[in-house]
Amino acid sequence: MIFNFRIVSDEVDNFKREIKIDADATFLDLKNAICESVDYDKNQMSSFFICDDSWEKEKEITLEDMGSDSDQDVYLMDNTVLSDLIDDEGQHLMFTFDYMTDRSFFMEMKELIPGKNLMDPICSLSLGKAPAQNVDLEEFEAKTDAKAAAAATAAAEDMDEEFFGSDSFNEDEFDVAGFDEMTFND
Repeated sequence: MIFNFRIVSDEVDNFKREIKIDADATFLDLKNAICESVDYDKNQMSSFFICDDSWEKEKEITLEDMGSDSDQDVYLMDNTVLSDLIDDEGQHLMFTFDYMTDRSFFMEMKELIPGKNLMDPICSLSLGKAPAQNVDLEEFEAKTDAKAAAAATAAAEDMDEEFFGSDSFNEDEFDVAGFDEMTFND
């Protein structure tokens, strides 16, 4: 059986890759195929995340065991077979390729091709240039701060007096008599 994964980035609009890989391959094989398709260093720390339909992370498949104290299962790329965790079309995954800035590719298993096998993964579609594998941390923080400031300014402009209420105080709105009659429990 062959899995066909579509890979996109939220950093680059016209970036897209499709990787076809045997269902019996490991997540390490998939990571290496992705890295080759975008010319990334394969030795950088990375993880896959199995996600739900809302892109919420559910299971992590790591390159190395980080000594997790949790009672969750630890999945390692080199010994976790794709078909053990992926079983149907539409499955969402994230491939986090830059741990310092939590940058990821978004992946979807687009097609399951039964009755066929692949010796080696292939990149069947390559559009656009991939984002840089690593970014300067100060530059990344500056861009993030600028985006947050722009969003806050836009939100403040959208809010008007009706959102916050009137500037004037109306004594009729405050029921002092009702307040005096209230009892408080310890």
